[in-house]
Amino acid sequence: MRIALAIWEGRISPVFDVSRRMLILDVEEGVIIGKSRETLATDNAVIKAAKLAEIGIDTLICGAVSRQVQHVLATYGIKTIPFIAGNIAQVEAAYLKGNLMDASFKMPGCTVAKERIDKR
Repeated sequence: MRIALAIWEGRISPVFDVSRRMLILDVEEGVIIGKSRETLATDNAVIKAAKLAEIGIDTLICGAVSRQVQHVLATYGIKTIPFIAGNIAQVEAAYLKGNLMDASFKMPGCTVAKERIDKR
């Protein structure tokens, strides 16, 4: 499984729509077996989603994301876990342990994260 984290200065990027830096995690049986970085050269949602699909991303973990961009990602088969905040290493660990939906990773002021995920 390939997971992309939208990143900015050691943290989850606050807004995916304009984020260009991704940390890619290759995960097998709940263990990270590889990491790489990818820079997306555009803010165009369709091109970004196509690139993520091209490199085999299954799941995107990000901060805020517009409904339109989330829909484009879904059309490429990419599951989105939006409205996440925090230090990259802590988010990685929480994802692997199944604790990413803990309140400590919810973006401040965000009340729609679980609802948007559950509707997928």
